[in-house]
Amino acid sequence: MQVVIYSQKLKEKDIPTVQHLFDVLAEAGFSTYVYEPYLEMLRPHIRFPREVGIVSSYHDFGIKKFDMIFTLGGDGTILKVITLVRDRGIPILGINLGRLGFLARVEKSLVEKTVGELKRGRYELEARSMLYLESNKPLFDQLPYALNDCTLLKRDTSSMITIHTYINGAYLNSYWADGIIVSTPTGSTGYSLSCGGPIIFPGSGNFVITPVAPHNLNVRPIVISDDSIVTFEVEGRAENFLCTLDSRFETIDSGYQLAVRKNDFPIQLVKLTNISFMDTLRGKLNWGEDRRNH
Repeated sequence: MQVVIYSQKLKEKDIPTVQHLFDVLAEAGFSTYVYEPYLEMLRPHIRFPREVGIVSSYHDFGIKKFDMIFTLGGDGTILKVITLVRDRGIPILGINLGRLGFLARVEKSLVEKTVGELKRGRYELEARSMLYLESNKPLFDQLPYALNDCTLLKRDTSSMITIHTYINGAYLNSYWADGIIVSTPTGSTGYSLSCGGPIIFPGSGNFVITPVAPHNLNVRPIVISDDSIVTFEVEGRAENFLCTLDSRFETIDSGYQLAVRKNDFPIQLVKLTNISFMDTLRGKLNWGEDRRNH
């Protein structure tokens, strides 16, 4: 099995875990490649039991055949790696070195067990839908998609903004708020959830539209089919606003006309057979636990 190791940073506290991962992969006979900027961080600190290859760009994934890519970090690391993997269809396995980790579901204590399960083929692939952003002006270069969400937010002012919103060309509402979020089921446990949005199961075929701090308290998040096209026009007292795709952002003005739809390709996540989405919810949100006497 050929795997790629990807991360954005190396913290001192994580060095033993990273070393253990390379040791376990070598013992299991995996061929290991490392994202080049991360490899440069590792060289002074990590002993490589076997020679590792280098991956430096999106184009490398079209030259070699990789079975999966391991991300070391939190959910933000997975959101970042999709801009590298793009439409190559390479499955992503998240090893959680961060905090909550809805997407990076493998805890660092389970590295050895996980590699063993992968070697035996005891895993599944889970397709996660993404958003695609269309604009009448250039925006986000060649990466106009998001796994979690697309947001429109106020910038540099305390004044609310007005977001005129349409679904399939039909007028829905003019949101007077700090912003608005369109999220996938994957993103429903992120920013949308913190703004009162519902949790949506993966594969439900939905988007969630969630206002951020709306002025009218009777405005609530809504769930729509993911074959819908949601369009926006933004106006406010300020000249500029923020548009985000996951952790990436750009500044826009009222001259931008934006549309959000389902992306043409999904991202594949590696799902271990003994970890379900409901297990993740209970574990990350502490459901069903009484901690009052702990």
